[in-house]
Amino acid sequence: MDVRDAVEADADRLAELTDHPSDVMRNLVHDRTVRVATEPDADGAEEGGRVVGFVSYDAQNGVVHITQFEGALQACERLLEEPLRFARGESMSVELLVSENADEKRDIAEAAGFHNDGRGPAFDGMPTVRYRHEPTRVEQ
Repeated sequence: MDVRDAVEADADRLAELTDHPSDVMRNLVHDRTVRVATEPDADGAEEGGRVVGFVSYDAQNGVVHITQFEGALQACERLLEEPLRFARGESMSVELLVSENADEKRDIAEAAGFHNDGRGPAFDGMPTVRYRHEPTRVEQ
């Protein structure tokens, strides 16, 4: 699995992964840091492989905010490393909101070192859980 920066041409695939319109995902690529995980195409070609997941994030007021992560389980596990690596380099905390009923995503977040920081806001009536990751002295 390779990880690279998302490009505008990835918007249709990101839309498939999220059930959001392609133009919304195109704007996401322009407005946030978006990293995609790819796997080789059916013919085995690594370059330009199929997007199997993505993570988007931005940084404000000393905190990296993960705005979305979607895709295959293994891809999501790998992709969470991206904003964490950025945050370590900048000595920043990381926040992530996960739908209360998204057990696999919650497990991935906890395995990556995030701790449950209580209830988050509701989106479309769905409650969320706020997760936070603080850099340790070793990481700083």
